[in-house]
Formats: sequence, structure tokens, C-alpha cells
Amino acid sequence: MSRQGRRVLAYAGLLAAVAATYTVAFKHGMAFFEGDELTYVESLQFVGQTFTTTGYGEYAPWTSNVMLITVVVMQLSGVFLIFLTLPLFVVPWIEERLEVEPPRSVDLEGHVVICGFGARDETLAAELDAQGVEYVVLTDDRETALSLYEDGWQAVHGDPETERGLERVNVADARTVVLDESDERNATIALTVGDLAPDVQTVCFVEDPSLAEYLRYAGADRVLGPREILGRSLARNVTTTISSRLGDAVEIGEDFEIVEMPVQYGSDLDGATLGDTDLLEPGGVNAVGAWFAGEFVGSPDPDRELTRNTVLLVAGREDELEAFEGRTLAPDERGGEHVVVAGYGEVGSTVREVLDEEDIDTTVVDVEDRPGVDVVGDATEGGTLRSAGIEDATALVLALGDDTSTVFATLVAREASERVEILCRANDTESARKLYAAGADYVLSLATVAGRMLAQTILDEDVMALDKQIDVVRTEAPALVGQTLAEADVRARTGCTVVAVQRGGEVVSQPDASFRVRDGDALVVVGADADVAQFNELAGVHATPP
Repeated sequence: MSRQGRRVLAYAGLLAAVAATYTVAFKHGMAFFEGDELTYVESLQFVGQTFTTTGYGEYAPWTSNVMLITVVVMQLSGVFLIFLTLPLFVVPWIEERLEVEPPRSVDLEGHVVICGFGARDETLAAELDAQGVEYVVLTDDRETALSLYEDGWQAVHGDPETERGLERVNVADARTVVLDESDERNATIALTVGDLAPDVQTVCFVEDPSLAEYLRYAGADRVLGPREILGRSLARNVTTTISSRLGDAVEIGEDFEIVEMPVQYGSDLDGATLGDTDLLEPGGVNAVGAWFAGEFVGSPDPDRELTRNTVLLVAGREDELEAFEGRTLAPDERGGEHVVVAGYGEVGSTVREVLDEEDIDTTVVDVEDRPGVDVVGDATEGGTLRSAGIEDATALVLALGDDTSTVFATLVAREASERVEILCRANDTESARKLYAAGADYVLSLATVAGRMLAQTILDEDVMALDKQIDVVRTEAPALVGQTLAEADVRARTGCTVVAVQRGGEVVSQPDASFRVRDGDALVVVGADADVAQFNELAGVHATPP
């Protein structure tokens, strides 16, 4: 029996017991104190009139104080019991009737089914929206399904472990099923999907890497470990920070690239504005956009100051980019490469592994004394960081499991060294802003990395990096055919930048405003997820088939 059913029975029993007690008390009280013999039925009628507040008419024969008090008690308790039904039964019943129910099914094809819901699915949804791919969330949590539905999501209330639940989201016609529940539930869902739709791609996350093999046995086509990828992304940014070579780039044609360039503390560009550089001038290296404290700006103001937590997104030829990068790097006054890694879980150990492969001197700090840990202590304490050599370190990687500790450790580290590059792991995307405010140079969100991994797996899209919500899209633009880039005004209307055009076997890099789009041209467009979605709408781009 449901909780509401048990509540109804308990209330009905209480009401009957009180009414029976009052009936007997009133009958015998009237006989003893008032000398008036009443039947039980007459006494029950009086109790009913009292409980329902219908009144007694002219019937008020009480003269004794005892009976007067008895009647008052009956009246007050009767009103209490009757009005108790409003918050317990009537109001919930009305709210349940008025409340919007989440959908029980959808009719989609070529869509993505997301089983479960978390922060990384928000990143995935932004990617799917940018590419015009439909998706639906399937969850057995009614409140989550209702909240998503009211916020404009496609969401269905159902159990993803059951065939009935998966049939509600038309899993047989889906392009991909994403499993984002616990490792154990993901295994069950994978088995169920295998029975219903064996040809549909199944992608899942694994929280415990040792269970990845079992999820593959259950039928998952791809098993993703976001913490390992996050660690490698942090390590990649460390090696870019302490070396003079370019980071990962997206190649457009044979000799034209788009690459990120962090502005380091003490470099030529630190404290300058975009207007002070030649990045906004035609030809050479051009700024496609920039991240300021983790926020991407597609068309930055020329007067916007460049600081240590600014990351430029620039396009140009490889030799020009290599020459320009020197202006973003600080002179090395420490006499060597030394990196401190705080936190030796899955993320920290991956960072250490990659840095060892690059032959970079690394000191690991952790609260537990275990193999691989060089300094045992709390990274939120200045003495621990100084013992690890923070004052002479080139970079500090904070791979702690708790965002609150990471924020405090950032404050402590920045106080200990003004020059050290601080790279942070964040579990919650909302913590990124706090970390930048605390003095971090680079923040990588676990949820963002996981969502980008999913997007790459599902869409095979060309993205700038897992840690940045930026797309590099190559697509035809039928709605822009016949227009010049000035007439299309893509940047002002969408926030995206057309950095190149592929025409036949040639690539036109950095086309000018007079360039006219022809039928068959593939525009290479760079922008944030939401901006790319606007560009697709403007250019008449439709979702790619699965």
C-alpha cells in the first residue's frame, strides 16, 4: 500500500475512534449531569453536527459546567480534525491534478537517448543543439523528468533498465544511447538495449575504471573514463605552459591552423590590450576569440586587457604562429622545469604519468603516504606546498577531489608564488569562476570534459579541445550562397568567425569581406556551441545523419 493510502486509513481510524468516544461520553454525560436520556443515535447525530459545524438550532440544553466544557472540547477537536483533511488530503489531491506530468513517450528517429542526467549531459546537450541533433532524457526520477520538461528539454519519465522504459523513447530508431547512471545500472541498461536494439551504438561512462571490462561484456560499444582524459588534458596544458612548442591545433588545409595560446604572467602581452597587438589586423596571425577567466568571447573588444588567465584563440600559418607565440611566453627565470602535482587520485596519477613521459621533473603531494607520493601533507597548507618546492616551480596542478579544497589551495599557492602557473581540476562547472577569482590560470571542469568526450564519440565532430566549448565546423552554407562575407555578416549575427573556405581541393585562408560564397563551398567556422547553433540556422545547415 502506498504512503498516501496508509495515511488515509490511519486518519479514518482516528476519526472513527474520536467520534465513538464522544458519542458515548455525550450520552452518559447528558444522563448524569442534565438528567436527559438520549439514545446512541441521537448522541452520534450531535457529534456529527459538532464535527461539521452545522450548528444545533435551538437545541442547547446544557446547564452544568461539565457538559458545557465537554461540548466546547468536542467543538474544537471536531473543527481541528475536519480542517486537518485540507493539508493532508484535499490540497495534495488538487496539486496532483493541476501539476504538469512529464511525457511518457516520444516519437523520434535518429536521436540520442540519454539514460540518466547529470552536469556532463548539459554539455552534451549544448553540443547536440549546436549540430541540430535531437535528443531525449530518460530517467526514473519523476521530479528530474518534470523539471527538465518544464525547462524545455525532451524528457521522459520511465525506467531505463526496462524494455518498457526504453521503448517509450523509441530506442530502436536512435542513433546512440548514452548511459549515465551508476556502473551497475549502466551494465543492466546496456544488456536491455542489446536485446531491443543491437545495432544502436551504446556509450557509457565508468566511475570505477576496474569495471570497464564488465561494461563492455554487457554490450557497451564505448566505455569512457573522463578522469583519465581530464588528467591528460591538464598534463597537455602543463607541457604547453613550460615549453615553447605550440599546443594541440586544428589544421585547416596544409599550412593553416587554429590554436590556443595562454598569456603567461610577465610575458610581452601580459597587461596589453588586443588593440596594442596586430591580432585584429588583416593578414598574419589573427585572433578568432579569447577566453577571459574561462569565459569565451568571440568578438573581443580591442580595449579588453589581456591578463595571465587569458587564453587567445588564434589562426594563422604554422611559422607565423610559432613566431607569435614567443610574445605570450614569460622569460624563464627559475633555471629549470619543475611541476608540483597536488592530489594523487586517478587524475593526479595520470598527470604524473604523462609528465614522466615528457621527462619533466615532478613532485607529488597527497594527504596519504603511498607509492608515488613525494610529500605527504595537506595542499591547503602553505608549509606543505613550500616543502614541495612551490616557490621555484614552473607550474602547480591541483588535482584534488573537492572543489572547496581546490579553491583554498589556489589562494594559498598564489600567496606563496606570484609566478607559478596554477592549473586546477574542478568537479562542478560553477566552481570555475571562483577558482579564477582565487588566482588560477587555467581551470578544467570534469563535467565539461565528459560532455565533450560524448560529443566527439557521437558526432565525430572537429572540436578545438575537450576542455573548451568551442567548435571548429566545416560545413556548406546553402542559405549564404551568392552572398559576400560582408553581406552575410556572420560574426555580428551569430558570434562565429569564418576563418577559411574549402573550395574544391583548395583552402582559402582568412577570406576577406568581399569573398563571395559559391555553391559547394565549405565554410570553416569557429565559435562557441550556442553560436554555432545560430550559424547553422542562419546558413540553412541541417543535422548530419547518423
